[in-house]
Amino acid sequence: MKMNKVVAVAFALGAFVNQSNAQEPVVMTINDKSISKSEFEAVYRKNNGKEVNNTNKSVNEYVDLFSLFKSKVFEAESMGLDTLTSFRNELGGYRRQLAAPYLTDKNTNENLLTEAYERLKTEVRASHILVRIDETALPKDTLEGWTRIHIIRNAVLGKLPTAAEIANYDKLLKNQSEVAKGLKGKDSTIYKAKLNSVKNLADYYKNAADKFMDIAPKTSDDPSVVDNRGDLNYFSSLDMVYPFETAAYTTKVGDVSPVVRTRFGYHILKIYDKRESRGEIFVSHIMAKFGKDATEQDKANAKTKIDELYGKLKAGQVFEDLARQFSDDKQTGDRGGQLQPFKSGKLPKSFEDAAFALKANGDYSNPVLTQYGWHIIKRNDLKGVPPFNEIKNELKTRVTRDGRSQMGRVALMERVKKENNFKENLKNRDELGNVLDTTYLKATWSASRATKLGNKEIFNLGGKSYTQNDFAKFLETQMTFRSPTDVKEIMKGIYKTWVEESIVNFEDAQLEKKYVDFRNLLREYRDGILLFDLTDQKVWSKAVKDTSGLKDFYEKNKNNYLWAERAEVSTFKCLNDKIAKDVRKQIKDGKTQKEITESVNKSSQLNLSVENVTYLKGENANVDKNWKAGVVANNINDDKEKKIFVIVVDKILPKSPKSLAECRGLVTADYQNYLEKEWLDYLKKKYVVKVNNDVISTIK
Repeated sequence: MKMNKVVAVAFALGAFVNQSNAQEPVVMTINDKSISKSEFEAVYRKNNGKEVNNTNKSVNEYVDLFSLFKSKVFEAESMGLDTLTSFRNELGGYRRQLAAPYLTDKNTNENLLTEAYERLKTEVRASHILVRIDETALPKDTLEGWTRIHIIRNAVLGKLPTAAEIANYDKLLKNQSEVAKGLKGKDSTIYKAKLNSVKNLADYYKNAADKFMDIAPKTSDDPSVVDNRGDLNYFSSLDMVYPFETAAYTTKVGDVSPVVRTRFGYHILKIYDKRESRGEIFVSHIMAKFGKDATEQDKANAKTKIDELYGKLKAGQVFEDLARQFSDDKQTGDRGGQLQPFKSGKLPKSFEDAAFALKANGDYSNPVLTQYGWHIIKRNDLKGVPPFNEIKNELKTRVTRDGRSQMGRVALMERVKKENNFKENLKNRDELGNVLDTTYLKATWSASRATKLGNKEIFNLGGKSYTQNDFAKFLETQMTFRSPTDVKEIMKGIYKTWVEESIVNFEDAQLEKKYVDFRNLLREYRDGILLFDLTDQKVWSKAVKDTSGLKDFYEKNKNNYLWAERAEVSTFKCLNDKIAKDVRKQIKDGKTQKEITESVNKSSQLNLSVENVTYLKGENANVDKNWKAGVVANNINDDKEKKIFVIVVDKILPKSPKSLAECRGLVTADYQNYLEKEWLDYLKKKYVVKVNNDVISTIK
């Protein structure tokens, strides 16, 4: 049968070791192509497991398997299968997968994994103030945001801005892109809002009970600040973007963090509490709801309802039944009030506190008030932070998807730069700004405009020069329609991307030279794909497509595909004993099935149905007991169909060949085996194997 490609690749594992050393002992030649001892030995040990029986017999047995495998690979190469676009694309896909772990810093990734797990054990409650800045913001916009967040932080800490600081910020603000555009159009809304957030800090501070949370709604760009005053409730590892999370975990309780930059902009955090993780809880609830616009009477009615339900619980009624019947949370009511499992910081604080305070599964709370209404909460299960090994794979997936995964890439790039004597000349880079203009913003600029610069080197990595022309071509690939802005600043941002991609590509190109394991594994996949494609062409697909060859093979071997003795059986399924008696009489009178059916079903089509089946022995116990032609003497009461069966064994068929249609699957499998045997005989004749037994004997 056709082999799965993964299996074919797996069979090829271990099929290549560096053969650059010409002095290495040769274990065999195949048509004068040398196979080194190290290659054979690596394959032998890998495919035989760690504990191998190093006897001459086991090694010699593997010689035949290995030489046949290599002969297949050489045959695939001789047919040019390794030059096909489909092969190159598939191997390229595998290579990208194999290369990924090498293109990041392993130690950094492991440390991030451990760090994430350790942080899961602690929950942090923090409030924040955000000054929103786009990741690709121009320096003048970044400077405005950086200045504003620092003024706000100083104010929170009691150092209010001076008149000179406000005046300086005012200048920066008027130059900020969004504000400048608004002022140009006679719209000062954004300008006034941002300026007032700084000018009025003294008033905000004077009237604030909580200097941080009371100032946050007046200064933060986070839209949710209107409702939560910047309070993020409790969170833990992987709930926030990594720089924000790190600031939360490294700032002491009661302190305000340094300014933190994330993809959203600049933040400051105040840490209100840190506690041991409460884990993940699974609860159900019964809810008496009231809306945002609820009157006092609405709220009183909800309280009365929840108290009535609480009384029923105390009287012994079942929680789930009450939830289904009376809860105002219709989404959960149908399932007995069950909520999805949650950790701290996901639901209203009063709800969470009541839930986590429940001591045992099955316990339920007193009525609990939230902004959504009243609740009675029942604990179903509580799980703490699992052991590291239990969630390591899940953590690895989450860390990979998280922004912190870039730290491994950054560490790799720094290492590659250091190892390969990275040097750059930013002056030569900046010359590109002289040939960039607004056509770049319209995506009509051409890299050819950089040729007059002289193609000077911008940076050098491992002796390889990356030039102005190279960068110009990269700039051209990054063109897209953009709003009017500073094209030179765009160029600098793209330069950073170009350098990073160039460094990673440089390292990627060195993997085969630097890492024996990578080189071997890639060759294993290469040979495995070739082996699969070749066998598919010569055996698997050929057996399916070669219909005339398959038919000829069947005719020559059809006595290998015999039906065992069979019985052709007619089963008359009668509605009752009276009808069964009538059927037996008509059978005895020689009536045909059609005649019997038409006669019996005149009054109702439900009286009789007939089923004709050919059975092998063992397929029908009632037929097995009466394995001879004729009417079975006794009726069969079928409890499942609630009918009376009259069984007639029409004919006992002797052993006979199956038709090709009846056994095509078996014939195809055997034909594949036949084709493979012929093909292997061909390979053994074409590829002459000469084994160096002296070298074989040294493999221990």
